[in-house]
Amino acid sequence: MTEAQRVFHVKIMFRPAYLDHNATTPLDESVLAAMLPWLRDSWGNPSSRHEYGREARRALDDARQRVAAAVGAHPTEVIFTSGGSEANNLFLKGAASSLRPGFLAVGATEHPSVARPVAQLAPQGWTIRKLAVNADGHLSPPAWAEALALRPRLVSVMLANNETGVIQDIPTLAREAQSCGAWFHSDAVQAFGKVALDFRALNGTGVHALTISGHKIGGPKGAAALVMDKRAELRPLIAGGGQEGNLRSGTENVAAIVGFGLACERVVSRLAAESARLRGLRDRLERGLTALGATIFAPTAERLPNTCFFAFARVDGETLVGKLDRAGFAVASGSACSSANPEPSPVLAAMGVPDDLARGAVRVSFGARNTEAEVDALLTTLGTTVGSLRGLAAMAA
Repeated sequence: MTEAQRVFHVKIMFRPAYLDHNATTPLDESVLAAMLPWLRDSWGNPSSRHEYGREARRALDDARQRVAAAVGAHPTEVIFTSGGSEANNLFLKGAASSLRPGFLAVGATEHPSVARPVAQLAPQGWTIRKLAVNADGHLSPPAWAEALALRPRLVSVMLANNETGVIQDIPTLAREAQSCGAWFHSDAVQAFGKVALDFRALNGTGVHALTISGHKIGGPKGAAALVMDKRAELRPLIAGGGQEGNLRSGTENVAAIVGFGLACERVVSRLAAESARLRGLRDRLERGLTALGATIFAPTAERLPNTCFFAFARVDGETLVGKLDRAGFAVASGSACSSANPEPSPVLAAMGVPDDLARGAVRVSFGARNTEAEVDALLTTLGTTVGSLRGLAAMAA
């Protein structure tokens, strides 16, 4: 064993129960097996004209077919990117560059990879309208009606929230936005693989583009897609050799895309059964949390079957996450992409949750390897840990 292998072995000896699948998922073993030949034996550039290149091109074409089939799209509607963030930026900035500036409506609880590029469009003449949500995380009907009255040119509303798991009624929203002639995009990164997704049906209601990503569904990091109606015009973010229909230049990550394609196929094949199993774990956890006195956010809203976002009054979320990690449970205090921000969750703030409660927020998101025994063990640990933290807080007061 080399020194590097020894150090790695020591580091992975402590393996907490992994309960943070909305941040990323373990790589499926069959996906890894499919990727290995393209990392080791088949190194051709898909743009090369010789057999090595043609072999890589066939692999990309096959993966594109798999991704398209998984979301009910045509292969020509699938644009591969390096991640969900790039796909979101590609559509929003690419569409904005192709349109005359006007109103842009965006959900108040969007992922930073939507919220931040939208903010960057304001200096270019776009007027940004953040769509307020109600207490259960759904778009506020009055706020939506006001936005439609402004006749937005672009709309972006995520299908399912990465923190709360709340699912928006995208078909209805898109249909209503269509009457204004708006281009409609939805970040479906968290939804894909947990709820059924049909781009052709959504496109019929007025959805022009969806974002999906590989590492949320047992695939590799570094592969995602913008699934887009070909009638929508975009200007590319990355100029170069003209790959991906001249919308995303750069030599394709063949191994990751191959893995992404297989992961899409696998997650859809077991969607119904796995969603039911995950919902059972979530409901078991939430019954226990309620008994312990926790507040569950958006409990009555339609949510992703694997996601629970909760807090205990007078308990700091970051502190609780750290205690649980050391006790053998890997959970999150919110979005992994915002973990460096000590402020309360902007999602909970938009829902009207008081700051003192929002600071206690903890997210559990289940995946393929989780069990009822892990849920029960987590609840037992929460009972003792929360009691201990409250006791310390009372002594310090």
